Amino acid sequence: MTETVDALAGLVAGGGVVVLSGAGLSTESGIPDYRGPSGAARRHTPMTYQAFTRDAQARRRYWARSHLGWRTIARAAPNEGHRAVARLQRGGLIEGIITQNVDGLHTAAGSSQVVELHGRLDEVVCLGCGNQTSREELDRRLREANPDFDARVAAVNPDGDVDLADDEVAGFRTVDCTFCRGGMLKPDVVFFGETVPAARVARCFALVARARLLLVLGSSLTVMSGRRFVVRAAKLGVPVVIVNQGPTRGDGYAALTVDAPLGRLLPALADRTAAAAAVPTVPTGLTGVGR
Repeated sequence: MTETVDALAGLVAGGGVVVLSGAGLSTESGIPDYRGPSGAARRHTPMTYQAFTRDAQARRRYWARSHLGWRTIARAAPNEGHRAVARLQRGGLIEGIITQNVDGLHTAAGSSQVVELHGRLDEVVCLGCGNQTSREELDRRLREANPDFDARVAAVNPDGDVDLADDEVAGFRTVDCTFCRGGMLKPDVVFFGETVPAARVARCFALVARARLLLVLGSSLTVMSGRRFVVRAAKLGVPVVIVNQGPTRGDGYAALTVDAPLGRLLPALADRTAAAAAVPTVPTGLTGVGR
């Protein structure tokens, strides 16, 4: 792995890096990836915005499943990969982070300038009045409304959803907004069939346009929501490096692809760039070993 780390360090050391991260970065925090080696085999169709807002039964199923899955997300802590990204950013090499994840772990690890493309699962919004509340507060209210709900989690998906049989959710009670008294509550994340806010997308494109290098971490780039930034970088002549376990749909745009566990590779990369930065500058006119 030493040669791989050296190659990556040589590309990252120039700074101006923008990170695009996906679910593969959070697997070592106990949050599964849909498509990677630890992928969760989803047995039900992902919730769509249309079903959530139009079908009360679908909404009940979602909240019952998400109520249980939230416990796994809430317990998750940043792993070595998240912390290494934060170290690289503190070292002045990373200009910004675009994450497709909704777990908030980049921020928890100490990173800044994080654009959460699909929102955050720890925040809840009322679709009626727009009031935002914490997921902890909603969790408390759902527990009070469902004191006898004792379904068991079989598998947790990256978005905090779980697999439950229909008979296990039949009696689950949802709750509404207390601010406007009756508004429909939704996790402040982008569902399938829902559009990422235009201003958020524009901010991501601006980051890519200013980047010297786009570094993709733990994303299969299967959906266009994330892949479009790789396509834009390629069109702008911004080099793309992809680190992921398994092939991605962006490999054809990449100057370098690396198949490696992020929890091992990223700390080694952070160590390597820190060591290189500590090497004294060679005086003008003399030769020496460069980075």
